[in-house]
Amino acid sequence: MWGVWPFLPALVLLSELSVEKVQTAPCQTCRKLTESFIKGLEKTANKNFGGGNTAWEEEKLAKYARSETRLLEIVEAACEKTDFECNRLLEQIEDQVETWWFHRQQEAPDLFEWLCIEQLTLCCPPGHFGPDCKECPSGPGGVCGGLGRCEGEGTRLGDGECVCDPGYSGQLCQSCADGYFREKSSNDSAGACSACYHSCKKCSGPQDYKCLACKPGWILHDNKCVDIDECGTELARCPSNTYCHNIDGSYECRGCDQACVGCMGSGPARCKKCARGYRLKGAKCLDIDECSERAIACPGLNEACINEEGSFHCDCAEGFIRRDSICVENKPPAGPEKGLFDDMTDDEVLVLQQMFFGVIICALATLAAKGDMVFTAIFIGGVAAMAGYWLTEKGDYMLDGFLKGR
Repeated sequence: MWGVWPFLPALVLLSELSVEKVQTAPCQTCRKLTESFIKGLEKTANKNFGGGNTAWEEEKLAKYARSETRLLEIVEAACEKTDFECNRLLEQIEDQVETWWFHRQQEAPDLFEWLCIEQLTLCCPPGHFGPDCKECPSGPGGVCGGLGRCEGEGTRLGDGECVCDPGYSGQLCQSCADGYFREKSSNDSAGACSACYHSCKKCSGPQDYKCLACKPGWILHDNKCVDIDECGTELARCPSNTYCHNIDGSYECRGCDQACVGCMGSGPARCKKCARGYRLKGAKCLDIDECSERAIACPGLNEACINEEGSFHCDCAEGFIRRDSICVENKPPAGPEKGLFDDMTDDEVLVLQQMFFGVIICALATLAAKGDMVFTAIFIGGVAAMAGYWLTEKGDYMLDGFLKGR
């Protein structure tokens, strides 16, 4: 036995392997498997065991051509790892493949016929169909006269009816289908079926004047098929608010213009009645400008009227936004409050600092005049600091600005 194949790790091993369990596998899967197996035979045709002493190995371990080693090599490559149907079928038919490999190759060299048709009964021979492999309808030229295919041919499915090629019809596809004619043949054989003019159902040639019968939507006149204008007759049936539009061999129902309630054609000039929001002006249903005709179209505070096709709507006027169904002024969000000195220039701040410092000096001078030695010392220090400040470049800058009237 093959054991657990390394290329089938994802498959669930079945406890019983029998022909009955593979009846549901499609014929095409079995065909694909056997074709891949035959390719593996061809690929390994010139190989051997690959050991150092091939002659000894073939003598002791049997010929490589019929060996289990070669069988395993072929089986491992028979199905792609992603082909679940092929892998499942291959696992189920392990016994049958081994039987063919070791015992039946000589008497049944065609693996597909022996395995898929005879053993598994998944397929039928060519020209046969259905559960019992009945013979397909045949005639001159082969199956379906050589002009079609037998439904289910080669499988255990289908009903065996002929599916004819384009242009052909009949049980054996021997007749020309509607819209085709038989060409004349130079010999006694039947000519091919060729297409009639597009409006002809039956004809004697490809020209428009060789019609014998017409397709629906056309009428025969002097061997020509003339289009029937269904829109001018009672043949057309269109739902409300649509109109009939004639086309070759038929008609179609198209929607009326939005200005219409019922119409006889396209556009606002073909209305039977004007829709709401439209008024008949001349021969057309035109939009009513409610914004200009109504005294107060939008009664809400700070609202503006906007006209649109067939109607109007109210929106907030420019500079206003809607909040809680009311239009209010669209003010930018308030920023952080400014400090007391945020708007002052650097020079103004400096002057204010000097004034404050001057007030302090004056207070100290008053206390020093009363003879208090501590405040006298503080006063002298403050005067010295002021003098030093005015001697700096900043002091020169301030003095120059003061003298220039800044």
